[in-house]
Amino acid sequence: MTSHVRRSMLGAMAAAPLLGLGDFAWAQSAGTLKISHQFPGGTITEGDFRDRLVRQFAQEVGKRSKGALKFEIYPGSSLMKTNAQFSALRKGALDMSLVPLNYAGGEVPETNIGLMPGLVTSYAQGTAWKNAEVGKELARVLADKGVLVVSWIWQAGGVVSRSKAIVDPADAKGLKVRGGSREMDMILKEAGAAVVTLPSNEIYAAMQTGAMDAAMTSSTSFISFRLEEVAKALTTGRNKAYWYMFEPLLMSRAVFERLPKDQQDIIMAVGADMEQFALKEAQADDVAVAALYQKAGAKVVDLDAATVKKWQDIARETAWKDFAGRNASCANLLKLAEKLL
Repeated sequence: MTSHVRRSMLGAMAAAPLLGLGDFAWAQSAGTLKISHQFPGGTITEGDFRDRLVRQFAQEVGKRSKGALKFEIYPGSSLMKTNAQFSALRKGALDMSLVPLNYAGGEVPETNIGLMPGLVTSYAQGTAWKNAEVGKELARVLADKGVLVVSWIWQAGGVVSRSKAIVDPADAKGLKVRGGSREMDMILKEAGAAVVTLPSNEIYAAMQTGAMDAAMTSSTSFISFRLEEVAKALTTGRNKAYWYMFEPLLMSRAVFERLPKDQQDIIMAVGADMEQFALKEAQADDVAVAALYQKAGAKVVDLDAATVKKWQDIARETAWKDFAGRNASCANLLKLAEKLL
């Protein structure tokens, strides 16, 4: 895919009416499900892989259900605000969403484990969560809150900066940095940074105006939100990373349970099939983002194991302890996750 084609497709947005949470759950036609996400819209073959994933998912589910299930896809937070999606899923007011799980941390503390620095340090480790004790427990917690995991998706994280590259924790001192999770913010504060809280689709404006000096997010978001236009340095996640983001495709349990068993089975089967696509594309973007930023003239830096350990050591003494202390469920999830380290 050429840079020009990618850019043009990322600019495409699906037109859709804005509907209140109390309205569109009733307004949707039988067999039509709405999928919301915050990322730029494209097509089934071009653009942000998370948008392509939901489009491929929708197409395949429609095919296997012989047209019984249809989908409307709303990229770019065009249906509702980014941070409203998880709550809407729980209420059955939104059918499906692909969203960073930790965005729900204020509502369900356990979801903060989805962006717990130092806890997942490779794609292999993240992928293992689904069938490990930690994944089964996390899925149970979410189901109890009214949300089902349809596709398990992990993405490596990096950091962009308007000035110097942020590699060691000390590099963040004195800067205004978006960490992306409560736990990452704790580490940044420990390192001497001032934290900025906002969703990834608002990073560009904040960096452009100087309201923020640096931001942590996934490789794909670095590309899709055109942050090379406002950044002079990139620390990638292509070699090593001290945090990985769990960004699953989710479904409202209430909506799911209203479907007949054969349609439920199709949704879960296709969701599982999408996971290899997500892994391949996330890893490809880890490499592509470095080339893109180098071409734009930014300084590009990779991490080594020793640097990752510095961040992990801070995480153990701050974010991990704080998370475990929030409630017994959080403590149990952390304990189970540590088994995979």
